[in-house]
Amino acid sequence: MENKKKLQRSWMMYDFGNSAFATTIMAAVLPVYYSNVAASGLEEGLATSYWGYSQSISVLFVAVLAPILGAISDFSAAKKKFLQFFAFMGIIASILLAFVGEGDYILASILFIVGSIGFSGGNIFYDGFLPEVAEKEEMDRVSSGGFAYGYIGGGVLLTINILMILNPHWFGLKDTVIATQLSFASVGIWWLLFSIPLFKNIKEEKKVIVEKDKSYIAIGFSRVGDTFKQIKQYKQVLIFLLAFWLYNDGISTIMRMATIYGAEIGIAGNDLIVALLITQFVGIPFTFFFGWLASKITAKRALYITLVTYMVITVLGYFMTSAFHFYALAIAVGMVQGGAQSLSRSIFGRMIPQNKHAEFFGFYGISSKFAAIFGPFLFAFIGQITGNSRYGILSLIFFFIAGIILLRFVDVDKGIQEAQQQTGLEGKVEVKPK
Repeated sequence: MENKKKLQRSWMMYDFGNSAFATTIMAAVLPVYYSNVAASGLEEGLATSYWGYSQSISVLFVAVLAPILGAISDFSAAKKKFLQFFAFMGIIASILLAFVGEGDYILASILFIVGSIGFSGGNIFYDGFLPEVAEKEEMDRVSSGGFAYGYIGGGVLLTINILMILNPHWFGLKDTVIATQLSFASVGIWWLLFSIPLFKNIKEEKKVIVEKDKSYIAIGFSRVGDTFKQIKQYKQVLIFLLAFWLYNDGISTIMRMATIYGAEIGIAGNDLIVALLITQFVGIPFTFFFGWLASKITAKRALYITLVTYMVITVLGYFMTSAFHFYALAIAVGMVQGGAQSLSRSIFGRMIPQNKHAEFFGFYGISSKFAAIFGPFLFAFIGQITGNSRYGILSLIFFFIAGIILLRFVDVDKGIQEAQQQTGLEGKVEVKPK
């Protein structure tokens, strides 16, 4: 039992470490540095466009690679090796960002793309370990714990980095540029340090594998094709993925567009940064809370609460006029963001077949990546045709309503039975490397 808890803590600590990439590099520091320093020589507006292209390219790479990588790792029983490979890709890219200076926007874009692939690709295999480190009855608690650890780790390092950037002399640094460059390097070091427990303690057993008679790439494409053909056998998983795609589109859009929306209505930059920190730290206790709540009322009902809260947030966002309102909504987002994500992951993890964890989490990852496309587009399109971004934020309520409706048709217990039945039909085959 103690070894099991140690393994679960090690699994959570990886989230503690790699979440620094999401907070410091993806969300808070690199976008500003890219615009003000790396792309300082470009014409007005081009920096934003190039940053947008970098985001799109990284998402596209991960969306295409996710199911292939998941299928390959399930075949080779090598989730740990793949996790290490992508983690080191992200770690190295983060450290190398420290060498990006004025005018180096191409290098910054390349390193950001590589780092994002490492971050998202690694998470596919990290998520794939959830059913192996936790029993079904523990998944809500362990999944919630992972997200909570992520909030803590990402929030702590972001706080340190912001203090470095705002007051470089406190740390014996020459100026803000050097402080910012060091903050990028600190992400890589932080990520590496807190990955060590998982790399050291996780052990992967080889399970259902067929004879290897072709390359892993060919096997990956073949198994993805098979999964598409077989998905109808997992009806509950399919319905859940459609629901997740819809409501996560709304969640993702709020995360990506909140800052620019706040700036547009006149909220100061410092207030926006502080609000981001508030969201991080409020998320810590509430992610644990929703893990506990799921054990009392079921994960699905707890998930409903988070999604209804997001509907309220979109409506209140329409009426937002001041920094006080933005802070209040940041607190509300922090209350439900981690809960929605962790409960979604644990519900999905219960309903997938035993021998295809990484492959199915690859599809899960695709859902979340493509969710980043349509919500922002609808937000921008509605705002453009109406001339008011307030209608754009209000339009996101559609994603939550549609997601909740589909979620009502998901029977988790039936999904577990479907997975067990299909696993039993496939049986267990020993590894026979050719």
